[in-house]
Amino acid sequence: MIANIVKPGNNTYGVVKYLFGKGRGNEHTNQHIVASWDDFIPDPGPYDSPYHKQRLDQLTKALDLRVKQAGDKAPEGHVWHCSVRAAPGDRFLTDSEWATIARRMVHATGIAPDGDPDGCRWVAVRHADDHIHIVATKVRGDLRPPRNWNDYHRAMSELTASEKDFGLTQVPRGPEAAASTPAAKRPTRAEQEKANRQGRDVTARERLRHAVRATLSHATSLDEFFNLLSDAGLQVETRTLPSGDLQGYKVALPDDGPLIWYSGSSLATDLSLPQIRQRLAAAEAPTALAASSTGRRPNAWHQATAAAERIPHHLDHADDPAAQAHLTVFSEVLYALPAHAPAHLRAELHRAALAFEHAAHTRARADHQHARALRGALKGMRYQPADHTGLAMLLDAAILVVLAAQRRSALRHHDQQVAAARQTLIHLQAAYDQIAPTSLAALTRHRPTDGTVHRFALVLREVLPSYAEQILTEDAWPALAAALTAAEAVGHSPAVVLQQATQQRSLDDAKSASEVLVWRIQRLGERHAPSPMARAAQVRSTQVVPQNVASEPATRTPQQLRTGRSR
Repeated sequence: MIANIVKPGNNTYGVVKYLFGKGRGNEHTNQHIVASWDDFIPDPGPYDSPYHKQRLDQLTKALDLRVKQAGDKAPEGHVWHCSVRAAPGDRFLTDSEWATIARRMVHATGIAPDGDPDGCRWVAVRHADDHIHIVATKVRGDLRPPRNWNDYHRAMSELTASEKDFGLTQVPRGPEAAASTPAAKRPTRAEQEKANRQGRDVTARERLRHAVRATLSHATSLDEFFNLLSDAGLQVETRTLPSGDLQGYKVALPDDGPLIWYSGSSLATDLSLPQIRQRLAAAEAPTALAASSTGRRPNAWHQATAAAERIPHHLDHADDPAAQAHLTVFSEVLYALPAHAPAHLRAELHRAALAFEHAAHTRARADHQHARALRGALKGMRYQPADHTGLAMLLDAAILVVLAAQRRSALRHHDQQVAAARQTLIHLQAAYDQIAPTSLAALTRHRPTDGTVHRFALVLREVLPSYAEQILTEDAWPALAAALTAAEAVGHSPAVVLQQATQQRSLDDAKSASEVLVWRIQRLGERHAPSPMARAAQVRSTQVVPQNVASEPATRTPQQLRTGRSR
């Protein structure tokens, strides 16, 4: 639950009238009192009910009685107003449950302690399914002000206890809340009501934030960023200082009625102009634009996958600024994927990007120089259409990244981020499960002869004795044999590429080790094949190295060997 305490001044009638009124956009329904200091006070009911105005006046006079009696001794700003809202996804509480929560809140904050006949007068009003409002006048029966100092922090402690007692979502507070507060600015109630009237699921602010993030994932400079925003159909304005230097920018939706402008920082803290400048400056040049010395252009999708596979190591071992940089750029990758994916995957990938936005953000200041390789590959992906294989292998690596992010958040007890990562995994896995079988099936159609498969099985047992039997029984083993055949056909040693694929990153988090190896060997197979002399040296090295590779998993605990990725 979330509480918000405000001091609206001395106008008791104005606050009560609003609570029992129709709201700013007719959003208030079935307005009624659920609890109060006195069970016999008049309930004005909905604004169109009989005698509403007379009962509203009676309620106001009853609340203000002690204020009038105190006269000049009444505190300035005597109205106390607290709203309590359930978290999204929580069950609807009954009036009786909300009444209990209201009484606990006025007790905890010192407004009306239990058993104190001189507590302040208060009333709790419900006009929606998910929240109540508590209004009190801060004059006690002895005409003194209440001892409600530090009321906000006392209210937060009470909400934590109420969440446990009522089985509601445990909302992070204190240091945990500071670490897991999302970068995105919450839409206001007016924005939500406008979206509802328009029949939209998301507000204008959210639509703009998603569009700006997706655009940023492709841009290589500020000028290109603004041009891409315009190409996406957004209205864009920039602000300049008298010196001519750019000061900021703002965007608006042309199809949202009269233009309402939002600055980048009002969409999310990490979308301010200074933050965007830092992220663009930290990207390496898009390698997909330039051919290598061999005349072949590097595959940006393969480069992005290789960079993504390194992120779990960084999250486990790097300091907070470096880890935040990798989380930030990976979030940009997720926002970029829907534009490259087949139509039937776009919605799932978009939902994954939205969920990870909350899993990725912490209060740590990102040092974006630590994520230059992935950001450069991300920019290059714009110039290379993705095939099913490229997208599948990147999604496979992405699942490992989210698992590592979830593990990092769990170690820091950031439950909100853990839940967001878990939701991201659901959407990424759904997308992967739809696209991976197509690529694996295409490889399986080129399955080698039984003799070659048997030879590869022997190599597998030599290089990966701890994983071999598991891999040989997995559904993707035929595809792995086909990938090894393709690599061998262009001059690579199956033993060497298998060893290299294994050494890139651990297979412990993989549910299907064979699928992970398929994607890695396909990337390795695109590299320039070694000369015959080099291949001979590689073959000699595999006669010694496999023993070292085999001995490494033996040092792991049985629990680590059993660990599988949840797909």
